[in-house]
Amino acid sequence: METTRLGRTGLEVSRLCLGTMNFGPETSEADAFRIMDRALEAGVQFFDTANVYGQKMTEWGKLPKSGLTEQIVGRWLAQGGRRERIVLATKVYGAMYEGPNGRGLSALHVRRACEDSLRRLRTDHLDLYQMHHVDRAVPWEEIWQAMELLVQQGKVLYVGSSNFAGWNIAQACESAARRGFLGLVSEQSLYNLSARTVELEVLPACRAYGLGVLPWSPLGGGLLGGALQQATEGRRSSERIAQRIAANRARLEPWEQLCRELGHAPADVALAWLLHRPGVTAPIVGPRTMQQLEDALRAARLKLDAAVLERLDRIWPGPGGEAPEAYAW
Repeated sequence: METTRLGRTGLEVSRLCLGTMNFGPETSEADAFRIMDRALEAGVQFFDTANVYGQKMTEWGKLPKSGLTEQIVGRWLAQGGRRERIVLATKVYGAMYEGPNGRGLSALHVRRACEDSLRRLRTDHLDLYQMHHVDRAVPWEEIWQAMELLVQQGKVLYVGSSNFAGWNIAQACESAARRGFLGLVSEQSLYNLSARTVELEVLPACRAYGLGVLPWSPLGGGLLGGALQQATEGRRSSERIAQRIAANRARLEPWEQLCRELGHAPADVALAWLLHRPGVTAPIVGPRTMQQLEDALRAARLKLDAAVLERLDRIWPGPGGEAPEAYAW
């Protein structure tokens, strides 16, 4: 497994990041342990989780949350010989407790959430602590003061963001720079062949400020994983996927035809495309099964030539480049 630096830092991370969102709700603890063992064996040493993970999507509104996924990862780490071998990332923002201070990026919630994540993960520090969403109600001075304290205490090494707009990244980085603080080193965004909006301003902001890019949902929630062929063969799919197939059929037909010509599974090509994108550090793969992990490991070795990348751009066009040229001059 190749490694690369995370943004402008000296931290080396694997070109694939193991997402753990399915551990607990969809994947048993025993299977999750086997998946993490195999990922580490294959050289995937960048693990991503979040304090809100551990409930099925239909249960996400319930409080208080247990942090089940972090607990599973923590019990895996507690077996020994693992913590020092991985780069561990988790997130803060989502509602975890009852009451008005049970969510967001207030200094109170950040401190409490960090302590609880450390306890669940059975570690004394987080390598990357990510803001799961921008909190427009909290001033950056407060957020950075809270993060600086965690860094000074040795509980956090690096700070990242997730689901930030380009101007949020600029705000955060400029505010951190005024304090003489390293600030953001990564951004975790929705990015795949069917969702390329971040190419307008988020990716340029990350490049300008030296942030690594960690795309989530690299297969578009299953749309890019051979969804059309599966539907044609009569395999059941969720209502959401069925609606997306209908809306994207004109692109899915040439997309899956191209994958057949290449002799590769659509999921492999979709993941390989992200690994070819400028600025992308490590797509986040969230396997439910061991086979899905093995598929992702195979895709990481797939090389796409310029002609294939051009055809993919025609099938799944982006927004037209960076802003403002994408829509102006």
